[in-house]
Amino acid sequence: MERFVILALVGLAAQLVDGALGMGYGLTSTTLLLTAGVAPAIASASVHMAEVVTTAASGVSHVKFGNVDKQMAKRLIIPGAIGAFLGATFLSQLTGEYVRLYVSIFLLCLGLYILTRFLFLQDARKQEHKVLTNKFYVPLGFVAGFFDASGGGGWGPIATPALLSQKGMEPRKVIGTVGASEFAVASAATLGFIISLGLGNINWLWAGAIMLGGVIAAPIAAWIVKNLPTKILAVIVSGMLIFTNTNAILSYTNIEPFWENMIYGVIVAVWLMIVLYVIQKERRLIPRAVQYLQDQKSRKTS
Repeated sequence: MERFVILALVGLAAQLVDGALGMGYGLTSTTLLLTAGVAPAIASASVHMAEVVTTAASGVSHVKFGNVDKQMAKRLIIPGAIGAFLGATFLSQLTGEYVRLYVSIFLLCLGLYILTRFLFLQDARKQEHKVLTNKFYVPLGFVAGFFDASGGGGWGPIATPALLSQKGMEPRKVIGTVGASEFAVASAATLGFIISLGLGNINWLWAGAIMLGGVIAAPIAAWIVKNLPTKILAVIVSGMLIFTNTNAILSYTNIEPFWENMIYGVIVAVWLMIVLYVIQKERRLIPRAVQYLQDQKSRKTS
């Protein structure tokens, strides 16, 4: 019972992160399960089984708060689902002790990617809108879906920054759309895992606990997207992914404890400095954002 409650809290925290950033549920949940010693394919299968329900709740919440671009979602769903199914099948066929190393390296790279992307993200709302075609959406959806299933997370970390980097994309619409379309990706990945691994290999207790926490957090996260800045949360989450998966990677080496602790110390120190920097930067931007919203409101009423 104690483990169930802990995992439910993890699912809640992961969904808050995912719903607010458009990424992070699979990454944080899979990282936790890998740290607990669960095999990579079983961890990813359990997380995606939970995501079938949590992404449905998240999608409904984002639609309710007006965070979803339906046309964008339609273009992402099919290639994303195909990529996720193939990614699940690919991961299920991998064997050997280095599969966990592959997944940890992938998660570490995504942590670094999230950190870099959010630190240097420009305000897309101030840019001229750019019309995107299927030549952009199809490969993006396929690649994001494939790595989401095979790496234990990746739909949000790949799709969200790629869309935000395009001119004229409204952040809350991108985050809401990516979150809502993830239901199809999670369903396809789960189907792939069930066919390849069988229902008996999915940890139903853990999947249920993570699922419960995610469902509770989904509407709260959608509200966060609509009302609060997200860069601070992105930096905190990316730092956690970098630290945890660095620890997993170093376990495959023969590095001396002194140097291992030095690496951890440097990561934590740099992480804290970045968090403090972003907090100070966001504090300076809040008054400007409030003024901007007030100006927009006055223009609509006049």
